[in-house]
Amino acid sequence: MLVKLSSSALKQTRWYEYAVRFALGGCATVLAGVIGSHFGVAVGGLFLALPAIFCASAPLIESHERHAKEKAGLSGRRRGQKAAALDAPGAALGSIGLAAFAAVFHATVGASVALGFIAALTVWATVSVTAWWLRRKLRIVSLGRRAHSPSAKGSRFVKP
Repeated sequence: MLVKLSSSALKQTRWYEYAVRFALGGCATVLAGVIGSHFGVAVGGLFLALPAIFCASAPLIESHERHAKEKAGLSGRRRGQKAAALDAPGAALGSIGLAAFAAVFHATVGASVALGFIAALTVWATVSVTAWWLRRKLRIVSLGRRAHSPSAKGSRFVKP
């Protein structure tokens, strides 16, 4: 499976959902700035790695899934919760990428802001995609081992 962008999700999202994400992301950034001015930029920078959008996107994902199931006449509460939970590992992996971005930018910004930004952006993309790929590969290997283990016989999660 390749990492790819899809614009179809943009059409499914309402304008106020973008506003909520923007507002929460802005509040998280302002909070990081206040923390940085009070406790120093090193501590404030750590708070900038907070996946602020996740705080807004998890309830929105849950709501989208729940409404889709309810339109079909089914209860979508549990499915909505599971869909939001599936987004959490991506936010964690993105945070690893943001930490790498911060470290590279801090190390290179003294030479040139533009060079520091380009290097940090490149490292962020590389670390995030690599973390996603490693998680996917390790998960597939783990599921394969579990499927072939003696304790898996009779399990409802493993296809015979």
